[in-house]
Amino acid sequence: MSRPLRPVTVLAVLLAIAAGAPAAGHAADLLDQYTATDRFRSGQPRAIVVTPGGGEVLFLRSGPRDRVGDLYALDTRTGAERVVLTARGLLAGAEETLTAEERARRERQRSTAHGIASFELSGNGRRLLVPLSGRLFVVERASGAVRELSPGSHAAADPHISPDGARVACVRDGNLRVIDLATGAERALTSHTGVDESWGSPEFVAQEEMSRFAGYWWSPDGRSLLVQHTDESQVERMRIADPAHPEAPPQEWPYPRPGGSNADVRLALIGVDGGAPRTVAWDRARYPYLCTASWTHGGLPLLVVMDRAQHEEAVLAVDTATCATRTLLVERDERFLNLYPGSPRALAGGSWLWIAERDDSGPWLERRDAAGAAVRLSPPGLRVHDLLAIDEQRGSAWVLASDDPREAHVWCLPLKRGRAVRLGRDAGVESASFASEGGAHVRALRPANGVPRWLAEDADGRALAAVRSTAEIPTIEPHVEYLNVGVDSLRTCILRPRDFDPGRRYPVIDMAYGGPHAQQVTAARGSFVIPQWVADHGFIVVMIDGHGTPWRGRSWERAIRGDLIGPALADHRTALKELCGRYPQMDAQRIGVNGWSFGGYFTVLALERAPDVYRAGVAGAPVVDWRDYDTFYTERYLGDPGPDSLAYARSSALTDAAKLSRPLLVIHGTADDNVYFFNSLKLADALNRAGVEFDFLPLPGQTHMVSDAAVQKLQYQRTIDWLRRELGVPGDAAPPQP
Repeated sequence: MSRPLRPVTVLAVLLAIAAGAPAAGHAADLLDQYTATDRFRSGQPRAIVVTPGGGEVLFLRSGPRDRVGDLYALDTRTGAERVVLTARGLLAGAEETLTAEERARRERQRSTAHGIASFELSGNGRRLLVPLSGRLFVVERASGAVRELSPGSHAAADPHISPDGARVACVRDGNLRVIDLATGAERALTSHTGVDESWGSPEFVAQEEMSRFAGYWWSPDGRSLLVQHTDESQVERMRIADPAHPEAPPQEWPYPRPGGSNADVRLALIGVDGGAPRTVAWDRARYPYLCTASWTHGGLPLLVVMDRAQHEEAVLAVDTATCATRTLLVERDERFLNLYPGSPRALAGGSWLWIAERDDSGPWLERRDAAGAAVRLSPPGLRVHDLLAIDEQRGSAWVLASDDPREAHVWCLPLKRGRAVRLGRDAGVESASFASEGGAHVRALRPANGVPRWLAEDADGRALAAVRSTAEIPTIEPHVEYLNVGVDSLRTCILRPRDFDPGRRYPVIDMAYGGPHAQQVTAARGSFVIPQWVADHGFIVVMIDGHGTPWRGRSWERAIRGDLIGPALADHRTALKELCGRYPQMDAQRIGVNGWSFGGYFTVLALERAPDVYRAGVAGAPVVDWRDYDTFYTERYLGDPGPDSLAYARSSALTDAAKLSRPLLVIHGTADDNVYFFNSLKLADALNRAGVEFDFLPLPGQTHMVSDAAVQKLQYQRTIDWLRRELGVPGDAAPPQP
């Protein structure tokens, strides 16, 4: 029997929060701190660059409670830190402005930074390029002299300095332009003929799904560029209007939906002295996706191109004299292929490095010679995530890899057979930034215990200096219990209230993501601050990594092909049943679910299809019908919506919308250009037509990130108040079954 029906409630943010019960003091303090510090990211060093030779570390850092980045330098010999540039000084009091295109790029990068948001060091280490507010500044490192390049009629987008430091390229108004730093002269290298064409910028799916943010690549000698040409004339347009400001014109973006047209992407080689672009030739009908491109010193440009079904990819070498391509390797997978950062990478003499995944022991790093023979460099049991750096003289490669799916560490691998060496010993999740020639680096650690830290080290991992963080420390410390659950050893963790009473029964919150390419259960304790905050409101919080999550083998990850909800929901069922049986404090009759993005999608489907498990849920920015998400992500898992329509129906939240019988709160930003707001409107329409009750909280003007600190706070508080209302508090008897 369903619950009594009432019309949908649209909850205005401020009124909804004002009606909620106040949180406990320490919890309220944490939420204030969490949102004011941009999730504790403000004050952390970022965009780290190690200079050639490792003498200095350049990085950006803001204050602990602002997002305005300034440029700093750390002397690794003395540990002394100095300010190189400030955003305030560069703008001389002027307000920072961002174009719509730059805001969209930062959304794809999940960046909330202001001020100096990026910079680049020339290959010879002599000059810095600093873009700010659409303007370009060049810094001479030896003297500290700063000069602004002459502004054009349009803001400069995606600027990059040539390896020799002699020129700067940028995109203005859809064309690639080059500025000679000796003369200051700027010239256009391209000229597009239509409003839907551009040169030098990556298309939407390249940024959002391939993590490819470059649309052009400098040659090692700085004399030519490999440039992307994009034609989006056949791509469907999405428009976002601000309901709170109906007088403002809507923004329009090309957004390819499954089964529809993608951007037409080509490559051309262009000399800095001008001349007609020379088209790089490959079988674009077979391989329409340009996934990666690299052009390293001493090697030919290498491309990775992929078919639309993402079952086949080819590694191509570009002949810069003829612009013809030669196939070095073809990889196939009947389910789908993954992309790995830093791979491929050319070496001297025609050999190259590649991250391969052909069976359940992968991914691994291998060296391939010009004849195609391969040697595996990483040992069995070590799964390689990313190729970070190479030092050919030393004969070493550094990778990010894991021998435990909950952790990731920096490892040094010999370029010939030999022993793999892990640089650090602390448990946790690492990343690293290396000097251009490899060796010296900064290793960033999010530890299993303690606070994040950034360590400048030499090639062997010996400490040189610490890169200082000014980020605030959370006022609460998460207490996480890790478990392996069920016959599949599902990686799971539990967080209890810090005033946990083993004699009481607690409602349970499944804080879910459930989708591919992401993990909830990691050894980075700082990731659990908000889950601990939720637990402290009187819940036992559970997080589960099931089938489809990375670093447990090819078959494990590809189990979701053709069904984006079934395997994940089965795993969560299994884990929750076992945990509730193991821990009597977990009330199996009061399990809630909460997630954002794919987690929001999981929440809706969990309530529709597992009402015997879940009593209530909060779904943030859910994908509702996968026909409305983008091509590259969706078709990888569900195929073409024409012949594979059953997979789309099986995975859609609309299929069983009329069966929803549990309380649901939907939260969505109206300006979301990743999971568009109309997803939640479609769900609202289906539920309304079926006479199903639910609550709806729109966030006016917010994107997928919800970057406004005040709105973040309201969103979290509204969520916790709603869950407390629906699930009760510790020690309460379970509410009667409807």
